[in-house]
Amino acid sequence: MSASKGAGAKADDAKSLKQTRRRLSVMSDNKLIEGMDNVNLDEKEVAEPAPAANGGFIINSYGGYSKKGYAPYNPKKKNQDALVMAEDPKTRSLLLCVMDGHGEDGDKVAQALKGKFANYLFSHKLFATDIKGALSEVIAKMEGEVLRDMHIETDFSGTTFTCAVIRGNSCVCANIGDSRTTLAYRNEQGGITAVALTIDHKPDLPAEKARIEAKGGRVFAVEYDDGVDGPPRVWLGHMDVPGLAMSRSLCDAVAHSAGVSSEPEFTEYEFCQGREDLILVLASDGLWEFMSDQEVIDIAASTTEPRFAVDKLINEANERWMREEQVIDDTTVCVAFLGNFMAGGGDAK
Repeated sequence: MSASKGAGAKADDAKSLKQTRRRLSVMSDNKLIEGMDNVNLDEKEVAEPAPAANGGFIINSYGGYSKKGYAPYNPKKKNQDALVMAEDPKTRSLLLCVMDGHGEDGDKVAQALKGKFANYLFSHKLFATDIKGALSEVIAKMEGEVLRDMHIETDFSGTTFTCAVIRGNSCVCANIGDSRTTLAYRNEQGGITAVALTIDHKPDLPAEKARIEAKGGRVFAVEYDDGVDGPPRVWLGHMDVPGLAMSRSLCDAVAHSAGVSSEPEFTEYEFCQGREDLILVLASDGLWEFMSDQEVIDIAASTTEPRFAVDKLINEANERWMREEQVIDDTTVCVAFLGNFMAGGGDAK
C-alpha cells in the first residue's frame, strides 16, 4: 500500500469510527471501554429453530438466530450478543432470552450468563409457583457470579437482558437495558398492531435520570463537531467515563457506581384476553435501532414460519445499518408464533 493510500484508509477508518461512536453502548476515549483492542475472530452464534413444547402452550412455533455484526476498523470483531431458547418439561414452560453485551468483555459477560440462565431458573425452588420471584433471584445470583469472575473484565463491560417465560397463556417478561420484547395482536380492522411489552431503559427517562443523579452520576449526550448529538449517556460525577447509553444493565461496575441499575423491570401478560395475540418478538437493539415495532411485526407477519421471519428481519436490519452507519451491530432476533397463527403475504396491514 502506498503512503497516500495508507493515509486515506486511516482517514476513512477515523470517519467510520466517529460515526459509530454515536451508536456505541459504552463510550470513552479509552479503547478498552470501546472494546476494539485485543479481540479474536469469532464465528456467529447460531440457535436452531425448535418445535414448541407440548401441553397447551400458546406458542405454536419459535425460532431464533444471533448474527455477528460488521465493523471495517475491527475485522476480528466478536459477536457480543447471546440467545437462550429452552423448555422446561416439568413446569411446561418456555424460556426465551436475548442479551446484548458491550465493552471489552461484553461477549464473555453475555456468554457466561447464557451458560447459567436456563439451568439456574428451571431448578430454582420458586420457579414452579413464582416465576417473577425466581427470575429476580436468579438474575441477581448470575450477575454476582460474573462480577466475581476474575477472568472477565466487568468494570466497563456488561450486557442488556430481555426475557420472556411463557407457561400456558401467561407470559412474564423481565427487562434490563435496551433490548426489547414486542407483541403483535389482531386489531378491530383485521390488521395487525404491534405493542412493546418492555420499556427501553434510556438514561434520559425521568425516573431513570433521577435515580442516576441521586447517586451522583450525570446524564448528557456528546456534542459532535458536525452538530449532531449522540444518545444520552451515563457518566461519573467527576470523570467522563463510562458513557453508558442505557440506564440499566448487568455488570458494568463503574456505571453502577453512578446509578445504573441491574434491577429487572417486569411485565406480566395474559395472552388472548379480549383480543387475538399473534406474534412475539425478542431482539437486541441491532434490530430496533432503525426499525419500529410496527415495521418489525409487519415483516414477521408476512412470513409463514418463525425461522423465515428471523432471517428476513436480520437481513433488513443489516441493510439499514449499512445505509445509515456503514457498520452493522450484532443482531439477535427470536420470533414466536402464537395460537393458530400461520401468516401469509398480505396478512399484515
